[in-house]
Amino acid sequence: MSNKMWGGRFTSAPDAIMQEINASIDFDRHLYRQDIAASKAHAAMLAKTGIITADDAAKIAHGLDTILSEIESGKFEFKRALEDIHMNVESRLAELIGPSAGRLHTARSRNDQVATDFRLYVRDTVDALAVLLADYQRALAEKALDHAGTVMPGFTHLQTAQPVTLGHHLLAYVEMASRDRGRFADARARLNESPLGAAALAGTSFPIDRDMTAEALGFTRPMANSLDAVSDRDFVLETLSAAAITAVHLSRFAEEIVLWTSPLTGFLRLSDKFTTGSSIMPQKRNPDAAELVRAKAGRIIGALNALLIVMKGLPLAYQKDMQEDKEGAIDALSGLSLCLVAMTGMVRDMVPDTVRLKKAAGDGYATATDLADWLVRALGLPFREAHHVTGRIVAAAADARLALHRLSLEQMQGIEPRITDAVFGVLSVDKSVKSRVSFGGTAPANVRREARKWLKRLDKK
Repeated sequence: MSNKMWGGRFTSAPDAIMQEINASIDFDRHLYRQDIAASKAHAAMLAKTGIITADDAAKIAHGLDTILSEIESGKFEFKRALEDIHMNVESRLAELIGPSAGRLHTARSRNDQVATDFRLYVRDTVDALAVLLADYQRALAEKALDHAGTVMPGFTHLQTAQPVTLGHHLLAYVEMASRDRGRFADARARLNESPLGAAALAGTSFPIDRDMTAEALGFTRPMANSLDAVSDRDFVLETLSAAAITAVHLSRFAEEIVLWTSPLTGFLRLSDKFTTGSSIMPQKRNPDAAELVRAKAGRIIGALNALLIVMKGLPLAYQKDMQEDKEGAIDALSGLSLCLVAMTGMVRDMVPDTVRLKKAAGDGYATATDLADWLVRALGLPFREAHHVTGRIVAAAADARLALHRLSLEQMQGIEPRITDAVFGVLSVDKSVKSRVSFGGTAPANVRREARKWLKRLDKK
């Protein structure tokens, strides 16, 4: 019995395990909207160029609309024996409109069909991610404006370094998200070329109009080389690269949320909306949403690595290996969308403990740099000498188990006699952050200005 997909060349059906390893419908069914849209554009072009009749094109378009409605209403039966979304749609189309359905595949192959569908899917996903990233930035900027003057410790090496404001800290993630959006936008611009019409690998002898289908599907232009069109997966790799970097940024912030919600720090609190309890310890409030964002970054990075490995040894043009481009990418991009929604929710939900943050900002001699800067400005010491003097004063404070601003003037003058009581004007954490007025600095006035600038910019998007 002939295989109904491959026609006369094959005289028997594939082995069951061949059907199992070959099927992709479990994940490429996500491409149904794009597959139907591309098929409608292709049919319209075939009719316009006289390759098929207008009547056949109308039947095809009506049938495809019916299939779209069936899928979206849950009435469509996906069949693994038909391998993929393309053959499932084509088979159902034949049931609906008869022989006219067979004309749809004129002048195209599943190779250019899947490349087109997946570009459309990735493009749609990138557009959705841009909206989610903007929402995330907006939540961060709003919280930053609320806490422009909330003092907290800034860290290097996870050790208290200098006082900063919570608003300044949050705006750092706004900047990261802006670069993430830029990377996705760059990837979108490069992927927005149409493979449709490249056919299997060499183009087609039919007088098709590739510009027409490209325009109908919102592509900038057709891809210029048919071999490249069917075998390129750079667009997936580049998008996954942007996704992986975004996931790393989200994971870093998620890690901070995990640390900051710990009773050991107590910097902020999340509500029941974004925490879970323990099955045995009734007192627990676990930051599971943040922990899962942190973990999902691994899957997103893994999807990028997996596709790089799949593609690295493939000669031109299409190879069946490329079927593995979709499952990991779809999962990764879906996971990233979920992470962005979760992080946006946590940002809006978090309640900082401003008292505890301020107290922690003063621990660890965080204003030591302010003291060194004062010695340079007020006494004219070279910075390296001021650094040395400050280090001795910090050591004296540590020996006395005192905060830096609690050390007496006499004790400081025992190390550097020229120090005056004016030095106490720079040793508080509030004055420290207010003094950081350089562009990009943590001064509350800077933070308010930048937060408002971002909110205004995001409102225009």
